[in-house]
Amino acid sequence: MATPLRNAVRVVGGGPQATDRFAKRKTMGILEELKWRGLLHQTTGGEALIAHLATPGRVAYSGFDPTRPSLTIGNLIPLLLLRRWQLAGHKPVLLCGGATGLIGDPSGKDAERTLQSADQVAEHIAGQQRIMSRLVDFTGSTGPAAELVNNADWLSPMGYIEMLREVGKHFSVNAMIQRDSVRDRLENREQGISYTEFSYVLLQAYDFLHLYRTMNCTVQLSGSDQYGNIVSGIDLIRRLAPQTDGHVEAFGITAPLVTGADGKKIGKTEKGAIWLSPEDTSPYAFYQFWINCTDADVSNFLKWYTLLSEPEITEILSDHEQDPGRRNAQRRLAEEATTLVHGEAELRNVQQASAALFGGDIRGLSAGMLDQVFADVPSSNHAVDSLGGDGVPLLSLLPETSLASSKREARQFLERGAVAVNGQKVDLDKRLTSADLLHGGSILLRRGKKLWHATRWK
Repeated sequence: MATPLRNAVRVVGGGPQATDRFAKRKTMGILEELKWRGLLHQTTGGEALIAHLATPGRVAYSGFDPTRPSLTIGNLIPLLLLRRWQLAGHKPVLLCGGATGLIGDPSGKDAERTLQSADQVAEHIAGQQRIMSRLVDFTGSTGPAAELVNNADWLSPMGYIEMLREVGKHFSVNAMIQRDSVRDRLENREQGISYTEFSYVLLQAYDFLHLYRTMNCTVQLSGSDQYGNIVSGIDLIRRLAPQTDGHVEAFGITAPLVTGADGKKIGKTEKGAIWLSPEDTSPYAFYQFWINCTDADVSNFLKWYTLLSEPEITEILSDHEQDPGRRNAQRRLAEEATTLVHGEAELRNVQQASAALFGGDIRGLSAGMLDQVFADVPSSNHAVDSLGGDGVPLLSLLPETSLASSKREARQFLERGAVAVNGQKVDLDKRLTSADLLHGGSILLRRGKKLWHATRWK
């Protein structure tokens, strides 16, 4: 089973987008920065951790569960934790769970996960790695170069007896069943927990031990739901790592599980999660998610989801307070987040599309961008042959769309000049012909300023 996953991680690309823009910011210590951003929840070691981080080049890792071939903006929090770690002069390690992905982490789950095949896990890792390579610098141009590792490389060759003797011996079942992730499942008799997921903590603890031994990795960064697993890893290091002076430096830093001002999980919308891959959430939809965030959320989102400094964010929010209706804070948030995840070129494309959509002139947009912009508007299918000759009277077509409920209503809208074809206002006599087709397949209708309907012609 391990063979397809061994060495599955390869670094691709040069590093994060717009690297030079953020290289200047190394003045604030990582703990102080996480605190003002609202991203510091728990730490271990107290003053010892602060002293430890005073030396540049410390190594920290964060693990990513390959349950899907993409990541969401929830995963963007730990990814940017690693990026901030790097900008503070330390080395980030991104651990892909090629082995643990075959098991499943019970944390935060109220039911047993469906086991994935080795091929599925390898495919998911490849997809996630492409995202990681855009957000963290693997070249070393802005700090110690990041590294990608796959825990299948050390866990898969390890025998069951070896794992029980070297790792299992040091874990108390009494303590393990007191963990929230385990206890909640044990109390739910309908679900329960399998021995497989019950054993997950041993594997994650061993990951920390292995990275401590082989890469001098002394810190694990994660969400607060992983705190117990982090502490288990630190304890295992203290028990098994070579010690010359009886002292081991191993620490944990967690971020809170962030939510929006309404208390709901961030990135979950009525239409689903907000993904970091363009195949799952288009760059245009990604940009619009941030543009449409509430005033109550924009301050935290600027702190959590951008690499802007404290003075920059303070200035943006101060300007926003002067005239919230301009939504300049949301616009800056959308620009920064989209640049980080999709790059500056894609940001320019979506800004052009946004301007065209709200300005009305959409004829210059590419076919791909049209698909992104109008993916979620009401649509209908029609016979392209009917566009020949004199074409189709718009008066007759409108009641077949979401823009008018009857021919009478359609006439009223057209007489008032409230209807546009491909962004251009038309009158009552307008007939649609093949000349109106955009990229050979669509004609886009608008009523008023915001109501769109896409007609598809085949």
